[in-house]
Amino acid sequence: MALPPAFLDELRARTPLASVIGRKVRLAKNGRNWKGCCPFHNEKTPSFYVYDDHYHCFGCGAHGDAIGFTMQTEGLPFREAVERLAAEASLDLPKETPQQAAREARARDLHGVLHAAMEAMQRRLHLPEGRPALDYLRRRGLTDETITRFGLGWSGAGRGTLAADLKPLGIEPAQLAEAGLTKPAEDGSADRDFFFNRVMFPIRDRRGRIVSFGGRILGDGQPKYLNGPETPVFSKRRTLYGLDMAREAVFRGARLVVVEGYMDVIALHQAGFGGAVAPLGTALTEEHLEELWRVSPEPILCLDGDAAGARAAMRSATVGLPLVGTERRLRFATLPAGEDPDTFVAKSGNAAFEALMAGSRGMPDLIYDAAAEGKNLASPEGRAALRNDLVSASAQVKDRSLAAEYRSLLLDRFFASRPRRGAPPASLRPRPARTPPSAIAARLDQARHLLAITIAHPWILGEAEEAFALLTMPPGHAEALQGALLAWHSGNAGPDSSRTLDSDVLLNHLTATGLAEARDWASRGAGLPAAARRDAQPGEALSGWWHFFGLLRGEADLVGDQRAAARTLAETNDPAAEARLRHLTEALLALRQGETEPEGTALSGTA
Repeated sequence: MALPPAFLDELRARTPLASVIGRKVRLAKNGRNWKGCCPFHNEKTPSFYVYDDHYHCFGCGAHGDAIGFTMQTEGLPFREAVERLAAEASLDLPKETPQQAAREARARDLHGVLHAAMEAMQRRLHLPEGRPALDYLRRRGLTDETITRFGLGWSGAGRGTLAADLKPLGIEPAQLAEAGLTKPAEDGSADRDFFFNRVMFPIRDRRGRIVSFGGRILGDGQPKYLNGPETPVFSKRRTLYGLDMAREAVFRGARLVVVEGYMDVIALHQAGFGGAVAPLGTALTEEHLEELWRVSPEPILCLDGDAAGARAAMRSATVGLPLVGTERRLRFATLPAGEDPDTFVAKSGNAAFEALMAGSRGMPDLIYDAAAEGKNLASPEGRAALRNDLVSASAQVKDRSLAAEYRSLLLDRFFASRPRRGAPPASLRPRPARTPPSAIAARLDQARHLLAITIAHPWILGEAEEAFALLTMPPGHAEALQGALLAWHSGNAGPDSSRTLDSDVLLNHLTATGLAEARDWASRGAGLPAAARRDAQPGEALSGWWHFFGLLRGEADLVGDQRAAARTLAETNDPAAEARLRHLTEALLALRQGETEPEGTALSGTA
């Protein structure tokens, strides 16, 4: 008997993955997740990460869930692995009933029917009758590779086309109707095609199985976009377009971004933003948010910059407020008016979209701005109304500690906005942008730590010189040392660099070139990381170096560096490119998880 998907999902949810893997792997806390050395290949530097519902090794690519890990490490078949985990979770395996067996068989049949329909539609796209649809997709900037990857097709322009295509496969009209591909004719004749004269978009569930289709009409008909009806395998309020592909991309460091429609998702994936998903013509539901949070703790909702986009943001915030928690957050990015993600990336480029994502707002900012919209904040009545709305919004958060933090944060901003007597309203006063002194000091300290590690272990420049040169260092000692180190390495790198790339040689060089004061500032100050010790292990030194590189580089640039490294690896299959990609991915994960210190104790004295 095949085990019901609902039971398997409950088993995964009730199985603490870190505990299961911790029996075989020594894990260390890494932000909200865990990491350790991969049990599936021999490695000395940890690249094996354990998340809430899956594990992934950035070294060998191994990934899976608790069931897969138990199968691989214990040599058990699927059924026995499930039985063992179910016993530990105090779950009884479901007993098969005739009704359940019939439902499962019907679901398997429906997935098969839908897959066959996709293949038929793909074939029609490349026939003469599908040429207008293919031309439309190409005009939208999609490559043939993207069209194939997403399984895009053409419904056909004749009635009964799909039934005729699938009849030789033994697929009956009743199966087409149950799969949502046909509907009863109003005059009582044979069922009619649900999709007609449309470009077709297969819709998959999180496991990659086709569950329905969406279609865009060519021409002036209505509705422009049409999704399949609810069926035993398809529910609009639970399904997100592109989630099966986005899961893997997010595991590898991509942002999870929610956009509006099929073409936005496809265009972003083609541009390299593999974490894009979209709801299917509906507002985000609680079920959608649960699916998103299973993939990422902080998805970004990318919305249009018009009134409809603002309303969509508030609807999503209203649904999400009772559900948010310390590991379940939402951010909001607003596109310029008149743009959607597809057109924005085409016109402004990837860097602009990255910047838009990096500048996204958290839930408290959205709530405050929406509550303040339209209120006269120069009047006592307007301010009282705003305060009441902010308190009411905070109270919707079910996590009491978080609700208190929301209330405090919102009211702090409220009181800070109180206009001085005789001063113009806050909305009319200029707000000069300046970096807080604490942020400047933090960045200078990060630069000092990275330089101290580099001075203690100059061999690192052999594989990180290009990355080091990309950094914009704070002016003064940090900037001077960066230039001196790059020049020194350029003159000493070569076949005999094992002798010349020595810390003592470098220290003497810095003294001889008048940088002794800068050298001491970097390498002899208090509070340096363990990686800056001369006796630190190579793996520890390298990990610490890339950690501080990530903090200094910033998230948007790190994402671009990561993509470039992935392209280089794909083109060259060079182990150095693989190592660079792994280090960049780890740095990006640490940055997103808010880690400000690398592993290891800080020094209280000199390096």
